[in-house]
Amino acid sequence: MQFNPKISIITVVYNAKPLIERTIKSIISQSYLNIEYIIIDGGSDDGTLELAEQYQSQISLILSGKDNGIYDAMNKSLKNATGDYVLFLNAGDELYDKDTLAKIFATSPNADVYYGNTVVVNMQGQVLGDRRLKPPAQLTWRSLKYGMCVSHQSFIAKRLLCDFYNLDYKIAADIDWVINVLKQSEKIVNTKMYISKFLVGGTSHKRKKSAWLERFRIMVKHYGFFQTIWNHLYIIIRFPFHKLTKKSMT
Repeated sequence: MQFNPKISIITVVYNAKPLIERTIKSIISQSYLNIEYIIIDGGSDDGTLELAEQYQSQISLILSGKDNGIYDAMNKSLKNATGDYVLFLNAGDELYDKDTLAKIFATSPNADVYYGNTVVVNMQGQVLGDRRLKPPAQLTWRSLKYGMCVSHQSFIAKRLLCDFYNLDYKIAADIDWVINVLKQSEKIVNTKMYISKFLVGGTSHKRKKSAWLERFRIMVKHYGFFQTIWNHLYIIIRFPFHKLTKKSMT
């Protein structure tokens, strides 16, 4: 029997009118049909909501209103999702091609997690190359001890294993969330394929610093202080800081 689970694809958006249509079209053009598409809008005032509503008949749910940040909005989406699986795509992100979901669920039935590779694109949709951090051959929760080795946009999780995002984290709660999902997962399938196109975005130096500090707190929580220090020393030795700063930190 063909494995045909329902997948909830979620886009959390705020004032991204130039980008949201790219994501919507990527999802509604999928050859796989058992999709619940949810858009959570943070109260956009630039026409994002009106543009999304033009596709109302092909979107399962559009909610708009103020929230307490991106992870609060993601939690709102999880409360409304009814799919067997969950995938988050931000405005501007896309599935790799029109058969992506069909090919993913054909790899193996009833996995707890499906994951794969990611390409990075610019604002014009031009491919810049693969994401710097590659997903491992076999992903476990310990795989993230050196960083986010799998893109959030290329990580499909069984909804029943998805806890809410920890709102104590403002920038890097997705790392904590992925680790928590993996800790509960038994069957983790490497699709060995590209799943998403990730829109690279600029981050201020101050925000990068805050992100690193928050990620460090998360790593200490899951792997312990001394192990986290050792892991960071290993990264510095293997990838000197001046080289890291010249590459995408996605």
